[in-house]
Amino acid sequence: MSRKRTVVLISGRGSNMTALIAAAADPSYPAEIVGVISDRANAAGLGIAQSRGIATKVIQRADHPSKDAYDAAIDAALTGFGADIVALAGYMRILGRGLVEKWQGRMVNIHPALLPAFKGLDTHARALRAGVRIHGCSVHFVTPEMDDGPIIAQAAVPVMVGDNEDTLAARVLKVEHRLYPLALGLVAEGKARMEKGHTVLAHFADDADNATSMVMAPDPLREESDLEQLARITP
Repeated sequence: MSRKRTVVLISGRGSNMTALIAAAADPSYPAEIVGVISDRANAAGLGIAQSRGIATKVIQRADHPSKDAYDAAIDAALTGFGADIVALAGYMRILGRGLVEKWQGRMVNIHPALLPAFKGLDTHARALRAGVRIHGCSVHFVTPEMDDGPIIAQAAVPVMVGDNEDTLAARVLKVEHRLYPLALGLVAEGKARMEKGHTVLAHFADDADNATSMVMAPDPLREESDLEQLARITP
C-alpha cells in the first residue's frame, strides 16, 4: 500500500495533529505524517511532532513582505515535504485563494461545529447562546470561502444542562480526536473525494448500519430508565 504523504498545519497545542500522528503510527493506516508547519514559533505542537521524529517548519506571516509571499512560502514547504494531502489542525490563518485552489481536493480542515452551523470562531459559546441541544465537529475539504467546503465526516455530541464553554469544548474535542483520523483515512484511501463542489463517498459497506444510528439530546431512553429506577425506590 502506498501511504499518502500528509503535512499538518498547526498554530498551537496540536492536539488533533497528535491524534493524526497516533493513527499514522499504524503501518496499515493509509496516510503518513511527513511534516508539520506552524505559523507560530512557540506552538506547543512543534515539540510534540519533533519528539515523534517528524520534520517541522515555522513559517510566520511577519517574516514575509506580503500575503502572497507568505502563501508562496507555505506552498514551497508543502512541495518540499512531497505532500499528497494537507491537513489543517487548529491552523488559525486564512490561506489565500491561489494556494487553496492549487491544493483543492487535497486539503482538509477540522472545524469544532456541525457545519454549516457556526462557521468561524467561538463556536462553543455561540452554540450555547443559540440553545442547540446537539453540537459537534466536522471535517471538510478546504475551499477559498472560510469553513465552507464540502463536508467529509461529522460527529455529534449532546449539549448538557449546565454546560459552559469549557465543558462543551472538552466534549467536542474528544470526538474531534476520533473523527479526524477517520476522515483523513477516507481521503487517503480515495473513499472520500471532492468532485464539482461536493464530497463523493465510495466503497462503504456499512450504509445500513449508518442508517439506523441516532444521537438524541435529551435521550428519552435514559429518561425512561430513570423513571423505572425511581419507581423501584419509591415507597
